[in-house]
Order: sequence, then C-alpha cells, then structure tokens
Amino acid sequence: MERAPGPSPSGSISELHAPVGADDAVRRSQRIQILATEHWSLLATRSLSWNESFSRASMFLTLLSGAVVALALVAQATSFGEGFVTFALLLLPVVLFVGCATFVRLAEVNNEDAYWVTGMNRLRMAYLELDPELAPYFVTGITDDTAGLMRTYATHPGGTILHGFITTPATIAFVNAALAAVLIVIVSMQLRMGMLPGGAIIGAIAFVITIAAETAFVWRGAKHYEIEQRMPTPVGFPKRDEPAG
Repeated sequence: MERAPGPSPSGSISELHAPVGADDAVRRSQRIQILATEHWSLLATRSLSWNESFSRASMFLTLLSGAVVALALVAQATSFGEGFVTFALLLLPVVLFVGCATFVRLAEVNNEDAYWVTGMNRLRMAYLELDPELAPYFVTGITDDTAGLMRTYATHPGGTILHGFITTPATIAFVNAALAAVLIVIVSMQLRMGMLPGGAIIGAIAFVITIAAETAFVWRGAKHYEIEQRMPTPVGFPKRDEPAG
C-alpha cells in the first residue's frame, strides 16, 4: 500500500521530494551569478577607464599639434624674433600643464586597470574552485600576484620593464619631458644663458629631471593601489608559453 504524502517532521511536504544536495546546487548557482555579475562590472569599469585614457591622450596630442602649427606660423611671420619667443613663452606652459594633467590621469588609469585585472583574476580562481575542469580553457591569469597580472596582460617573462616603456602614460611622459626641455631652453636664452652648447646641456638636464619626476610619481602612485596577495602563483605553475601538462 502506498502511503499518502504528508508533512515531514519539519512540517514541509516539499522536503520529501527534494533531491539530495538541492540546497548546495542553489547556493552554487547563486555564487556563479554573483561572480559573473562582479566580473561584468569590473570589465565595464575597465572599458570606461580605457575610453577616458584614449580621449585624454587624443585631446592632449591634438592640442600639441595645434600649438606646433601655431608656433611655426608665428616663427615664419616674425623670423624667430622677440614676438616668437613671447608667443612660445605664453603657449608652451599651457600645453605643458595640459600634458602633465593628462599624464597624471593616465597613470591613475593604469593603476586602476591593474586593480580591476587583479579582481578579475581572483574571480577566475573562484570559477576554478567551483569547477576545476575549466582550467584548460583559461589563457589569462588566475592569481593576484605580479605573475598573474603579467599573464593576463600577455606580457612575456622578463618583459615587465619594457612593457612600462610602451604604455600610453610613458609616451605622454616623454612628450612632456621634451616640452619642458624646450621651454627651459627658451627661458635660459632669454636670460642670456642658453648659447649653444650650453642651451643643449640645460635642455638635456631638464629632460632627465622631468622623466625622473614622472617616474617617481608613477612608482609612488602604484604603491597606493597594491592589493594584499591572497592567491599567489603556485610553485611549478606552467608559464604562458609552456604546456600545462
């Protein structure tokens, strides 16, 4: 004889028919949804940051191009006379200020980007903890240390320093250093200190000092964005160009 379904000791009829591990499956599904939502949020934030980076760099380079054209026209009209010097001393500081502001923001965007990438690497590790069989399908990093970041950025081992020189902030930094050198040379010429080769030496010193100051700013800023490493790369973990097996 079949017994009619009745309440369980806890008072719920559905518990009699609930499959084993149903609560675990629900929690697992919720975790995946939360992780995916956070992943998309970080990805969208990273996309917005890079759009801002490209816009600011384009705005500065457009301003610089216009300034160079204006200086060329004034130089042709004044034969590099006092009018050209006065115009350059009025225009170049404005362009340099915009360049420095652009560099500062681009450096912050780079630091923020590393922050978001670290978060996404942790999320991938969470995916693997939920389903370890997905490991062969991930080509990006799954750890929150430098090795994991470089794996996500697709940077070859030993190429971290070179990668720093080819970033957008580094390009703007060199342009700013060149602008600062030109401005210092013009000022020194006005003070009767810039006769060649003395002017070239002063310009070179200004270039080096500007690069050093910008590098120190980037280094100091990166320290503020450091995250405590909770998921370091295991010893013997295969590199990006090595087989996993």
